[in-house]
Amino acid sequence: MANSPQAKKRAKQSEVRRQRNVALRSKVRTSVKSILKAIESGDKEAAISAFKAAVPVIDSMTTKGILHKNKAARQKSRLNAQIKAMA
Repeated sequence: MANSPQAKKRAKQSEVRRQRNVALRSKVRTSVKSILKAIESGDKEAAISAFKAAVPVIDSMTTKGILHKNKAARQKSRLNAQIKAMA
């Protein structure tokens, strides 16, 4: 356990940041799953609207350092390709 006041503060800050990162990562995963669910059901309009809602979420998580920029770009590209392939 942390002994110095500085180490105690750092431990507390780390825990707060960890919980925030977990919540933000969960938000991204939920938005991606909503797109995938709409794609599986065959509802193109719902998939498009879910994609439009998810893109800003993914981009903001990239800015905050939760997601790597290449992973975010790959996710957006693959989801968009799946939506376009729905015919």
